[in-house]
Amino acid sequence: MAVQPEGTPCWADAMFGDLEGAKRFYGEVLGWTFGETSSEYGNYTQAFVNDKAVAAVVPPMPGQEGQSQWCLYLASPDAAASAAKIRENGGEVLMEPMRVGEFGTMCLAREPSGAVFGVWQAGTHEGFGATGTPGAYCWAEVFTREPEQTDAFLTAVFPYRMKQIEDHAIDFRVFDVGGDAVLGRMRMTDDFPPEVPSYVNVYFTVDDCDAAVARAVELGGILRFGPMSSPFGRFAALSDPQGANLSVIDVTTTEGEMPPAKEV
Repeated sequence: MAVQPEGTPCWADAMFGDLEGAKRFYGEVLGWTFGETSSEYGNYTQAFVNDKAVAAVVPPMPGQEGQSQWCLYLASPDAAASAAKIRENGGEVLMEPMRVGEFGTMCLAREPSGAVFGVWQAGTHEGFGATGTPGAYCWAEVFTREPEQTDAFLTAVFPYRMKQIEDHAIDFRVFDVGGDAVLGRMRMTDDFPPEVPSYVNVYFTVDDCDAAVARAVELGGILRFGPMSSPFGRFAALSDPQGANLSVIDVTTTEGEMPPAKEV
């Protein structure tokens, strides 16, 4: 798989205090198998579907224990330059660009409204080995309470063009790279408890949304929303047993017309 264009989601990982528990949950719900744990890189463990790398899980480093959450990485040809842009446009660099062996260079950041994301400059590890197939990454959305700030930041740091979905019920934008939709942005409403910060919600593809939700709940996950059918697929929002938020979507089960969108 070739290096992705700048700003394209290219990888996802999460820290789990109970790594074996995370493997069991995601293995059952998404069909993941796991590679060898790399002690050289903090017990970083890649997840696979049909021998294709789709994500990774890792235990927290000492002092980093806390709420588990998925981190989405956006592709960059130059992580140091991206870090400089992040700072210049009101974001915060949480982890300075750091080379990870021959695999590439990573950086962790927070956009102005509080959502944390990663930047990945590819070396030998170019990112997802598969996307859009069952068990693999499919889509992501930035949920934010301050969409104007988030929109201005993301379009200043990455070469995005924006489209506004014309739907009075929601404030939703899509970010394009080279004409391809790569990321969504949703305004958080009062339906979200005030203690829930802005975050990036990652979608993984499943064969059957309802069956995936049922299995997730059996294993200790919490259903937050859905399942609901939409023009994009049948999806549901979950929290895994360790508190990490994710969504699952069956892209083959659709309902309704695609909403119109206009460039902004």
